[in-house]
Amino acid sequence: MKILQINVVYKKGSTGKIVYDIHNVLKDKGIESIVCYGRGQKPNGPDEYKTSSELLAKLNNIKSRITGLEFNGSFFATIKLIRILKKEKPDIIHLHCINGFFVNIYWLIAYLKKSGIKTILTMHAEFMYTGGCGHAFECEKWKTGCGNCPQFKEMPSYLFDRTNRAWRKMKLAFDGFNENLIVTSVSPWLEERARQSVILGNKKHCTILNGIDTVNVFHPCDFSNIKRDLKLTDEKIICHITANFSNEIKGGKYIRELSERLKDKNIKIIVVGNTDKNLKLPDNIIDVGRINDQNELAAYYSMADLTVITSKRETFSMVCAESLSCGTPVVGFKAGAPEQISLREYSEFVEYGDLDALERTVHEWIELKSTVVNVIVEKAQGYYSKEKMCESYLTLYKELVNKSE
Repeated sequence: MKILQINVVYKKGSTGKIVYDIHNVLKDKGIESIVCYGRGQKPNGPDEYKTSSELLAKLNNIKSRITGLEFNGSFFATIKLIRILKKEKPDIIHLHCINGFFVNIYWLIAYLKKSGIKTILTMHAEFMYTGGCGHAFECEKWKTGCGNCPQFKEMPSYLFDRTNRAWRKMKLAFDGFNENLIVTSVSPWLEERARQSVILGNKKHCTILNGIDTVNVFHPCDFSNIKRDLKLTDEKIICHITANFSNEIKGGKYIRELSERLKDKNIKIIVVGNTDKNLKLPDNIIDVGRINDQNELAAYYSMADLTVITSKRETFSMVCAESLSCGTPVVGFKAGAPEQISLREYSEFVEYGDLDALERTVHEWIELKSTVVNVIVEKAQGYYSKEKMCESYLTLYKELVNKSE
């Protein structure tokens, strides 16, 4: 059995790490594994292919801003990718996030459909059934064909609303691609949405949760050095993880407002991962910036009494899985997937934007960690482990291969 995975990045970002984990588990089991990716570092081995140059990807990005079709470019990179597929002749192709201007998605899907290659499409975002946007939020136009998009300027085109054409092109690519395709979603919430779509609704679906390294990384660990460096003593700690605090979708403004409500309390809010260096934050918020060491990230989770999620939409929530695996409860706004994939006994989610409810929930949970940490870790370590994720995909691979024999 030979498996070939395709993703926009490799070894970095949430999806890149997932691809890396699956790749290594397959090799450890003696299964031939190939990875193709479009963006980032150069490949290190014969089983890794980078299929697009950064220059070509940037040019395709610019082109999409003019044409309004994000997935329609990447002519030369797509030719290269298809040549690799023909050369390697995998039994199964596993698609992850294939946005990022490194491949013509319509062309690739049409090729896989015509060639009869067994294919798994893992949904990490919504764009494969919306035809364009990664988060549809409350909009339901993707159920009927898009067009007159209320947020098209936040998508590829600055000038033209091409959302209906993009939707139709995606539908055409997937039409008839049934028997050899399985659509997996990273949360029950995302699977339910995919099943409602015209583009993917009639395919075979299942859910496989994302997995993390709960053995070597995300588990309770020593944080004394961090606490000393930040000059923390007996304060209660709230952890908020975000790559962009100012991004409205990630809800940084609610953390600001929450901090104002907590300013007279012996509580510090630690913001981890933010890349916006021009932020001016209240005194009870400590912005530690971007962290590249995952073990250090686990130490921040371990130090916190509570993790707060304020995103408007999440299709999974690595933050939720990582925090709980380190023994720290999670509270936040309902955002789609987090309230479904969390350990419900050790997390609570309130209606989006309801700061009164969020503040009340923070006060209720921030004192509880010490009494439940061991139970949280025991349950989370198995539930979110990358081993469980990889075994689920391996079962699916074998099912597909056996079906063709």
